[in-house]
Amino acid sequence: MENKSVDLSIIILNFNGLQWLEKLLPSLKDHYLSKTNFQVEIVVVDNASTDESVDFLKTFDWIRIIESEHNGGFAYGNNLALKNNRAKYVMLLNSDTEFTDEDSNLDRLIEYMDTHETVGIITPKVELTDGQPDRACHRGEPTPWAAFTYFMGLEKTFPKSTFFAKYHQSYKNLKEIHPIDACTGAAMLVRSSALEKVGLLDERFFMYAEDVDWCKRFRESGYEIIYDPEVKIIHHKYKSGMGNSSKTAKKNATYWFYETMLQYYDKHYRNQYPGIFRYLLKLFISFKRGK
Repeated sequence: MENKSVDLSIIILNFNGLQWLEKLLPSLKDHYLSKTNFQVEIVVVDNASTDESVDFLKTFDWIRIIESEHNGGFAYGNNLALKNNRAKYVMLLNSDTEFTDEDSNLDRLIEYMDTHETVGIITPKVELTDGQPDRACHRGEPTPWAAFTYFMGLEKTFPKSTFFAKYHQSYKNLKEIHPIDACTGAAMLVRSSALEKVGLLDERFFMYAEDVDWCKRFRESGYEIIYDPEVKIIHHKYKSGMGNSSKTAKKNATYWFYETMLQYYDKHYRNQYPGIFRYLLKLFISFKRGK
């Protein structure tokens, strides 16, 4: 499908997420698509769901569906829609997100990107259902030091310290628009033209870290990552792509979180540190998984 005239292509990855699509799609239609001043298309990639997701999706004539033959993970699924996408901007959006009446106007993000050519990615404020921010939308680069201070609780103890709070950059003013190192793939708007330089998502990461890795590659290619708290999207976290049980979802999420931690270290930091450091990291991951 040619989409040269499309300003924004919103890509939603789904795996057995029927109950979340039933919440997301009406909210997206009512609170954004019906109000936008831009040409927007919705693309849903189904990662070989076994529920009735695809049948449900086919009831919407304003959705383009891409059906994958197998569940290849987050990066794999999103790349199916990113390849040959001709929209000016693309947005990765989790199926377990929800738009709100007043705050979820993505036009503001598009307008900012239109006037700031050095920005490669912009993220809204992603908020959990209890009203707390999803800290994954406002992150620093997870260097070994940043990860150490986070897991040792130093970031929590000194949230305003630029030395101890690098993991989520909590020392910055979260009420103002500003650059960050990384954001969550649950809601990130990306400049399509930059993909020729940066490339697609790295499919070695099945789940987690692919968004942080992408942001790092954007920064290394000379682009900024921007956080804009004036736009808000709700995230029913740990629900998309995880099956039916919230308990199972959190267990799977924990597994992949630590699995990709080592993968990310190997890709970006292994050659910078002695081998004993990786050995200690593996011990730490084994300990965390066993808790």
